[in-house]
Amino acid sequence: MLNSSEGKVGLSPKERLERNPLSAIYSKFRVHYYRDVFRRINSRELSLTTTEVYCVEIIYNLDKPTIQEFANFIGISAPNATYKVNSLIKKGYVQKVQSETDKREFYLDVTEKYYRYYNINEKYLDIVEHRLQEALSKEEFEMFNNTLKKIYWELMPEVDISR
Repeated sequence: MLNSSEGKVGLSPKERLERNPLSAIYSKFRVHYYRDVFRRINSRELSLTTTEVYCVEIIYNLDKPTIQEFANFIGISAPNATYKVNSLIKKGYVQKVQSETDKREFYLDVTEKYYRYYNINEKYLDIVEHRLQEALSKEEFEMFNNTLKKIYWELMPEVDISR
């Protein structure tokens, strides 16, 4: 987006906040998350590459997809997805779970190792949520949460992850 008054492309973080607060907040959460991922990778606390972090996050959010569903969602071939998944399995973040109804089918599920990593990231969201509860009235906080749920369930069909 061209900002004609300054002759530059894009918006500064402050300009983005004024124009689209949701985008600005999302960017702050992403930056915090990326910083955390890079700290863990650099400290060798996390044995995943950044691409693997994205893949395991997608698998978690797709809620037990098949390899084909995972491949389709991120737009790669099934063999490429299998390669990525096998790496995550080898590192202990993902496991294959056999379907109870169709023994030929396997679902991808994250492991306890993933949850230990993921829960650390959730702590920041808990901090922000606590700050919101302190800053807003009970009614405002409830309205805020209801708005977020509406966004989640109704306003983001491009990332519908339900089967």
